[in-house]
Amino acid sequence: MTPHCPFCDIVAGRLAASVVAETERVLAFLDLRQAVPGHVLVIPKAHVEDIHAITPALAGEVMQLGVRVAHALREALHPPGINLWQSNGAAAGQEVPHFHLHVQPRRVADGLMRVYPHGVPVPSSRDALDELAARIRPCLSPDDGVPTPRSSP
Repeated sequence: MTPHCPFCDIVAGRLAASVVAETERVLAFLDLRQAVPGHVLVIPKAHVEDIHAITPALAGEVMQLGVRVAHALREALHPPGINLWQSNGAAAGQEVPHFHLHVQPRRVADGLMRVYPHGVPVPSSRDALDELAARIRPCLSPDDGVPTPRSSP
């Protein structure tokens, strides 16, 4: 665990949390700042900074518990929608440098967020999308559970 990480402090019992569920390697608890009622965070118990550092196996465990939490939120709160949201880096809105998945029950006009604040973007051309896909494919890591190291642009 990393010092000064509030999520590691929760896992270690140094900070209180309202735990919803846990497995051997993953913990789900209510976000202290409820953006919407029932806002749950699902984290690996081991300190993992972001998606670039998490193994596919551990990410799968986080997502599996996230799905279970989403089902429980639907049963308990009856929201018409659910968001699963995960951010990496300050530019994406990551505030705590410990991988976490937000599970948020949503209601129409709850004011939480708009995905496209300036309206829905115009679809890209197939050629542009194919070119972008061709740039991404060679950078995929092998399916061996080891994240690909970051490279500079």
